[in-house]
Amino acid sequence: MRKMINENFIGACREFLQPEQIMLNAPMSEHTTFQIGGPADCLIKPANLEETQKILQLVQEYELPLTFVGNGSNMLVSDKGIRGVVVNFADTISSIAVDGTKMTVGAGALLKDVAEAAAQHSLAGMEFACGIPGSIGGAVFMNAGAYGGETKNVVKAVKAVTRAGEIKTYSLEELELGYRHSIFQTNGEAIVEVELELVPGSEAEIRAGIADFTQRRESKQPLEMPSAGSTFKRPEGYFAGTLIDQTGLKGLSVGGAQVSTKHAGFVVNKGGATAADVLNLIREVQKRVKEAHGVELQPEVRLIGEK
Repeated sequence: MRKMINENFIGACREFLQPEQIMLNAPMSEHTTFQIGGPADCLIKPANLEETQKILQLVQEYELPLTFVGNGSNMLVSDKGIRGVVVNFADTISSIAVDGTKMTVGAGALLKDVAEAAAQHSLAGMEFACGIPGSIGGAVFMNAGAYGGETKNVVKAVKAVTRAGEIKTYSLEELELGYRHSIFQTNGEAIVEVELELVPGSEAEIRAGIADFTQRRESKQPLEMPSAGSTFKRPEGYFAGTLIDQTGLKGLSVGGAQVSTKHAGFVVNKGGATAADVLNLIREVQKRVKEAHGVELQPEVRLIGEK
């Protein structure tokens, strides 16, 4: 049975939020890079730290389910949608401030914008993230990485809001950053601000690095089609895309979901794909790769929403 949002909660939110910040029955297909997903009961876009605190306090007071979303990459939302409250930091809390080699970045800032700001200030270290289709908050949440770089290599501290609405600051050591893992995957807190420590460099060399990574990404990845990024985690000693390709699965489709013909490590939405299509395709790929190579692929994409 679908759980409807509490009207008193909505009324309390309307006391300090603008109407456009609160969306009821918001289709998550419009808020994810996969362009898949049923409606969220209530999607809220806080504009600052204080609003985030108030929202989380109300969510706790009314005992509502809570989900955090950044740019909506690296996630697959179920066809039934998400019950309760979705707090969306995309394009709201996204300021970028530079002070020497330190960057203070709002959780909703896109990685490509952070990499560009670093380049403008001749700061090296963010080049690896230039093409990752996510926010800095999402990058911390998953410890995103690419081309030999990792989020944990540039993060100095993270400011978060607890479920009780309290502000908490984590040092790098406290973040438990590992392969596609952080403490936020278990503590349920909201990442609101990230402090980065970069190193001085040559702007020309930094931009050359960004151009190189961009060219490699554009030539190899299916950026022209909706996806959630890399679908599977890298199995130890292997590359997921290579295993899938060697199993002859490029182009394999279930409904509107397809193993990319450009890069087998990506499942793409070729048009009208449902979450069920994607899940069934993922299971089929896992089954066939296990049969062919004895390797169990694990999804890197987060599966969220009502089952």
